[in-house]
Amino acid sequence: MTGNRTFTMIKPDAVENGHIGAILDKISAAGFKIVAMKFTHLSKRDAEAFYAVHNERPFFGELVSFMTRGPIVAAVLEKDNAVEDFRALIGATNPADAAEGTIRKLYATSLGENAVHGSDSDENAVIESAFHFSGREIF
Repeated sequence: MTGNRTFTMIKPDAVENGHIGAILDKISAAGFKIVAMKFTHLSKRDAEAFYAVHNERPFFGELVSFMTRGPIVAAVLEKDNAVEDFRALIGATNPADAAEGTIRKLYATSLGENAVHGSDSDENAVIESAFHFSGREIF
């Protein structure tokens, strides 16, 4: 998966606000192919495990509560230079700092509720994809 795949989640805020279709349209229009996707709800244990890298940070509890408050859409995306291109498409973590036209500028409401997750490296894309999908679920 290294190099041409990345992982994303449409977070509970964007799902609640009805932005799944618009976000998927932006992803598709940017040339990404969806090779795995599911509509699911993270358990507290799953959210804690997925975000374990942040478990010592003061926002960890709030992050887990946010990510478990409603369903998410998890997906594996394919495109050359996938991680870097997707990070550019979603924009800065804080939507106030995100470039015009990016997913977070359009659909995020705050730093904490920023609409989408995108892997930050090829290595994490592999780990995060495997966390949510078995090999037989990725095409």
